[in-house]
Amino acid sequence: MITFEGVTKRYPDGTVAVDDLSLQAPTGAITVFVGPSGCGKTTSLRMINRMIDATSGRILLDDQDVRAIDPPTLRRGIGYVIQQAGLFPHRKIVDNVATVPYLLGWDKRKARARAMELLELVGLDSRLAGRYPFQLSGGQQQRVGVARALAADPPVLLMDEPFSAVDPIVRASLQEELLHLQSELHKTIVFVTHDIDEAIKLGDTVAVLRVGGHLAQMAGPATLLSEPADDFVREFLGKDRGIRRLSFVPAKGVRLGSAPADLVVDDDTRPLGWRSNGGLLPYGIFDPERDSLRAALDAALLSPNGTAIAVDGDGHVIGVATRDALDEVLRRHATGPDEQARESDGEVPVTDPRRAES
Repeated sequence: MITFEGVTKRYPDGTVAVDDLSLQAPTGAITVFVGPSGCGKTTSLRMINRMIDATSGRILLDDQDVRAIDPPTLRRGIGYVIQQAGLFPHRKIVDNVATVPYLLGWDKRKARARAMELLELVGLDSRLAGRYPFQLSGGQQQRVGVARALAADPPVLLMDEPFSAVDPIVRASLQEELLHLQSELHKTIVFVTHDIDEAIKLGDTVAVLRVGGHLAQMAGPATLLSEPADDFVREFLGKDRGIRRLSFVPAKGVRLGSAPADLVVDDDTRPLGWRSNGGLLPYGIFDPERDSLRAALDAALLSPNGTAIAVDGDGHVIGVATRDALDEVLRRHATGPDEQARESDGEVPVTDPRRAES
């Protein structure tokens, strides 16, 4: 557990970066700090490992004030991932990953063995271990950065906009990799981003900060989207927050019909497209057991007839969701502020589609 108790950071010129911040980042969960430039999210993160010291207030790491811990000792026990990985250019990848174990006095063989395990864990080919950072792509370098942060098995991981410098496809892949790793490792993670979509996708809890370092709202992603605290949070979430909310509604409740004759499938009942004048038109698929209502709606929008194709975990067609079927579910979930109450009463299944594959 990481606890902020009335934390303020004021610089000598009078600038207040963080103002009386109080919050808790739960053990074993991902807490995301999100907000516009100048809201103090990176400053708040860096105060946890004392790269910046608070002017007043306390930050507790499992009930121990971080100011009572020698900064180098504190940092060796906290993983830290930044933009563009921050790798040592003159060191091979395996030695970059083994940096903290070396500092902790591990012998070279043990440290390198741990590094090789972590390269595999983050999805990197072991053959990359002998290369240098400039020989890797941006996405590969970020994976090395995550591996390095995990090398000494720290209970806490701080991540400062780690995926912002890569392209959208690589970024999505790294986000999925982080969720997969977290499902196995259960670290206490504080993640900084300016991207609300990234915050909602990754965070178990999201802290929205205002310019000047004030906490505007802290809540789970579904609650944040359905019950923004004020106009600032509402505007920061964007006009499409209703669509984002659908990511937290399971598609399991969508009524499925039989596949129509114009849906073309292969011999293994996997979809090929919609028949049209001797050709095939594009289609969209979703898995009702694993995907969200947003995924089902997206599948419908990809199909020219507005019909989403439902498949099982192996990609076999199990039915279709028509516009009417999707409309039924959308109407059921259209009343935002009451959703949490309905969930607690058992009317709506409480699931998190982001973790469905874990």
